Amino acid sequence: MIDRDRFPVDPWRLTETRYAEDGVSETLFAVGNGYLGLRGNHIEGRGAHEHGTFLNGLHETWRIRHAEQAYGFAEVGQTIVNAPDAKIMRVYVDDEPISFEESEVRDYTRSLDMRTGVLERSFVWETPSGKRIRMRDERMVSFEERHLAILRLEITVENSDAPVTISCQLLNRQDGGSVYGGTPPAAKKAGFDPRKTEKITERVLQPVEYWQDGLRSALSYQTTESGMTVAVVADHVIETDNEYSARMLVEQDVAKNVFRVQAKGGVPIRITKLVSYHTSRGVPARELVDRCRRSLDRAGIEGVDEQFRRQREWLDAFWERSDVVIEGHDDLQQASRWCLFQLAQASARADGSGVPAKGLSGSGYSGHYFWDTEIYVLPFLTYTTPQWARNALRARALMLPAARRRAAQLNEAGALFPWRTINGEEASAYYAAGTAQYHINADISFALGKYVRATGDVDFLCREGVDIAVETARLWATLGFWRGVNGDATFHIHGVTGPDEYTTVVNDNLFTNVMARYNLRYAARVVREIAAGDPRAYDALVERTGLDAGEPDAWDHAAEAMFIPFSDSLGIHPQDAMFLEREVWDLDHTPDDQRPLLLHFHPLVIYRFQVLKQADVVLALFLQGNHFTPEEKLADFQYYDPLTTGDSTLSAVVQSILAAEVGYQDLAREYFEQSLFVDLGDLHHNASDGVHVASAGGVWTALVCGFGGMRDHAGELSFDPRLPADWPSLSYSLQWQGTALQVTVARDQLRVAARTGEPVTFTVRGVEYTVSEEEDVVAPLADQGPVLKGRPTLGQFEDARRDDGTRISASVPVVTSAIPVISVFED
Repeated sequence: MIDRDRFPVDPWRLTETRYAEDGVSETLFAVGNGYLGLRGNHIEGRGAHEHGTFLNGLHETWRIRHAEQAYGFAEVGQTIVNAPDAKIMRVYVDDEPISFEESEVRDYTRSLDMRTGVLERSFVWETPSGKRIRMRDERMVSFEERHLAILRLEITVENSDAPVTISCQLLNRQDGGSVYGGTPPAAKKAGFDPRKTEKITERVLQPVEYWQDGLRSALSYQTTESGMTVAVVADHVIETDNEYSARMLVEQDVAKNVFRVQAKGGVPIRITKLVSYHTSRGVPARELVDRCRRSLDRAGIEGVDEQFRRQREWLDAFWERSDVVIEGHDDLQQASRWCLFQLAQASARADGSGVPAKGLSGSGYSGHYFWDTEIYVLPFLTYTTPQWARNALRARALMLPAARRRAAQLNEAGALFPWRTINGEEASAYYAAGTAQYHINADISFALGKYVRATGDVDFLCREGVDIAVETARLWATLGFWRGVNGDATFHIHGVTGPDEYTTVVNDNLFTNVMARYNLRYAARVVREIAAGDPRAYDALVERTGLDAGEPDAWDHAAEAMFIPFSDSLGIHPQDAMFLEREVWDLDHTPDDQRPLLLHFHPLVIYRFQVLKQADVVLALFLQGNHFTPEEKLADFQYYDPLTTGDSTLSAVVQSILAAEVGYQDLAREYFEQSLFVDLGDLHHNASDGVHVASAGGVWTALVCGFGGMRDHAGELSFDPRLPADWPSLSYSLQWQGTALQVTVARDQLRVAARTGEPVTFTVRGVEYTVSEEEDVVAPLADQGPVLKGRPTLGQFEDARRDDGTRISASVPVVTSAIPVISVFED
């Protein structure tokens, strides 16, 4: 799945051994901290798929032009802004630029060290006249200092004297276009792909203040429509025994600090560039410039070496609480650590902003936040670094006013969180696969419940979190309705879309109903617990939300009566009330050049079939696994797995977890590796647009919950491992209610150690244990669970019949140029 000649195996580094100018490597070698992200563009700053510098939350707004408008459609789009680019440090020798496309380059390596958080590149360039230049550059975005990035460059002309020029620049690439080496025309003409960002043709960044003071340069702007402000200031330090001079130039979209050096053979030139970014939704740009200056002043006093030392120290602590060790498989270890490192780069310093679907590694999905965060990223944050999870949940709490307005617009009570957003307003222009995914409400409440159970953070729950639970429960209470048959009333939810975006606007989507049931029960429970345990917090909640004392009982009543679809003839849970009425899409006979389906078929064609973009029912089986029997899980998995295209990167991790649980161990390993290499191997052909952060989060969940067997249903910690046949052991860390646990799964035992904190009680396959700092727990394992060979196939549909007795058939949509002959019906 990955070119090992170019990317050799190293459990702690991602290294490339030959140069290639492609968008995928720009993503793979991006560095960031959750606030600031720098794509892996080379410092020469020339051709690239995307010259990306991104700040979490920095966005522009634009009017959505619907072909046909209707009430309640999203009206204003949002897209992430490409912040001024500070990565450029162009080098000229004998006034000839170093150019990988035109120069002879030797000994090239580029390496992202996941222990130090530093991207390093080195190579030797030989000029046509025979001069040999050795270059080494480093790049770091600080985890400790949220607003700081450092770039270092060292150049040595090894065998001759030569004039060397280094042009360090700040460039407004958002508005500069091809003048500043923007996106190549070929990339702009790429075909339709809804996964890419929108392009704004008007000017986005309006200049405010720009200046130079010695070797310090500053640019600042205000966005045209959203009104956000951004500033970047860069300091430059040159160290060399060669003679040199410095020249400066600043305009509204470019600042240059140019160093002209009379280089002597073997005498190095070192330039360090310290860069600070600040952005705001309300602070004037000039104040942000001052903040940048203070950030750089502080970093200068502390010293560059100190920043690198603190980065290593920060990452040592991160890996101690986050690492997952796969014994005997360095290739999988390398890829797993890369995924975990991406989660840190996407979320560590988000500090109350959301976690974009691409992190800050690219502009894919326009920099929007989705439900991906709560279901795929929050588990990792919750169980390894709870503070980051709390910050991400606070981002949702801050969106509540907008979510309340959105619910009212859709004639519902409570709050409806936006399907995709940056600023809290709904930005999805296609409601069928966007706004209709009401399940995001339950996903956020589910993540909240997991966080509070795992951390015991009742303070956050009482002050902010409970409002989310209450307002989302209110929406389900009005969105759903009662339907009685012979005195037996059930609660239904119609006109929604589940996680599977190949089936939209349906009635009683199982995932939605199951998660809404959780949401209603959770809200009712926490409201009662707060009322009993903290009357003052309860009174404040009532004042904030206008909560009526009878609402929790109504929520419980609806939850108990929630309709859960089930087919007696097939013995499975239908994805929705009408899902089984459709015919099956024969994926086995669908040509590869028609995949993914969303790029080759009109949505209406896809919607007419039983075919899944991503796991839907199967995801419900995992998240709410304590509400399904082992037999139901097996039957559902076997039914839906052959129908799932995997066109979404969110799917394979969930399929891996359930495959492991029900016994398809080889298939679980296969799905896991698909998720593991989705970006490293560019398996979906869009890694150039940024990291699939949710898939990276799912890798952790697949390791810990799939193979590691961890569950915490109803707040009870349990383990039931499913170690792959060729893995000697798997080890991972967990934070559980303030106690740091180390879990090691071997073939014949599971060991749990408590490194710090209070004793923790848990079960291993139903047997209860308690671990403390004084003594590890070792639980024997007779096996690694059930083992089923092969995989479910479409063959199961050969004689499959619906509850009404009609047969289900499989086919592939075809395009014909002649009137088709309708075949005689045979049953």
